[in-house]
Amino acid sequence: MSHSKVSTTKLLLFTTGWISLALGLIGIFLPILPTTPFVLLAAWCFSRSSLKFHNWLINHKYLGPIVKTWESKEGIPPQACYKAIAMTWLGMIISMLIVAKLWAVILLCSIGLAVSIHLLRMRES
Repeated sequence: MSHSKVSTTKLLLFTTGWISLALGLIGIFLPILPTTPFVLLAAWCFSRSSLKFHNWLINHKYLGPIVKTWESKEGIPPQACYKAIAMTWLGMIISMLIVAKLWAVILLCSIGLAVSIHLLRMRES
């Protein structure tokens, strides 16, 4: 892979990491937006683009435990798991009511079910 392609990829991951972290922080105050998935995405992006910011996030007083638990393969804390599932379904239900199309309801229910199963299975591991 060429140097410019590596730099572009790292820049894209770095930018995505900061956008995800910003969305995660907004999610702390806006109940419809889940915090945990965005923080985990930010950690993943930083782990591939900036070890400095990845380490900063891991050592953050409030966000660090979420990332540490995830990266240790222990799953996510029960409270974060249940909140993520509840917020996912709340967002899905609001979207279903706004769109009000059968195909959208089926699609959103499928996505919500898949996300819920994934989160619950991670929780058990």
